[in-house]
Amino acid sequence: MRVLVTGVKGQLGHDVMNELAKRGYEGIGVDVEEMDITDAEAVRRVMEETRPDKVVHCAAWTAVDAAEDQTEICRRVNVDGTENIAGMCGELDIPMIYLSTDYVFDGQGTRPWEPDDPVVQPLNVYGQTKYEGELAVQKYTDKYYIVRIAWVFGVNGKNFIKTMLNLGKTHDTLTVVDDQVGTPTYTYDLAVLLVDMLEKEEYGIYHATNGGGYISWYDFAVEIFRQAGMKVNVKPVTSAEYPAKAKRPSNSRMEKKKLEEHGFRMLPDWKDALARYLKEIM
Repeated sequence: MRVLVTGVKGQLGHDVMNELAKRGYEGIGVDVEEMDITDAEAVRRVMEETRPDKVVHCAAWTAVDAAEDQTEICRRVNVDGTENIAGMCGELDIPMIYLSTDYVFDGQGTRPWEPDDPVVQPLNVYGQTKYEGELAVQKYTDKYYIVRIAWVFGVNGKNFIKTMLNLGKTHDTLTVVDDQVGTPTYTYDLAVLLVDMLEKEEYGIYHATNGGGYISWYDFAVEIFRQAGMKVNVKPVTSAEYPAKAKRPSNSRMEKKKLEEHGFRMLPDWKDALARYLKEIM
């Protein structure tokens, strides 16, 4: 199996390539230098040359706050870029995986979001463009997985854990929001699931974060420092006390039982994932 993976310089693309290699599959990794996804002709050329059997589309504009000011480029990457790839997948009859986000929902309430819940009103530009990317995938191809994830961390790139560890070296006390609730996603564990999906044809929309229940960013920070053996006093604050340019969802709880219903393994507990991740980076 030959698999084209976009966004290989990111946290997830890096791990997907490693997982493909581990299972003896050929990963064709591209980033903007090899294939600018916003350039339809470049996408056509690379996909016709490489002739992959499957595509994992990890490339995205993920700078959530910057997207509020740079709406046009965010839309080009997340919507036009995805449309270009989905269009070629449909034309060449190639199954694809599209990575989406909890941000497609309005972030209200406390009930976990179901994969088939209607998307009504994303809170910010990033969420809106990722949702429009979902629509493009569904428009151009029937053989797709849309996998929504949240609170992503991996070895290859920036993330909340690395930020906390760096701040903890210079601060005795940190404030972290406690009114945004969800579950982290370790890209190593997610990559295993995505390659499992490439081996099946259980297409559709799924939610995939680590197990272990729902937590706040404050809870996450406390556990990071506990496992890292760092004495840092973490104080909870509200989102209103910690304003950001883009509005964040208070409810990022996602229901994942659909994975098991279609024969996929659930991702491990997030505390276990964090422990393995800290061993990798510390």
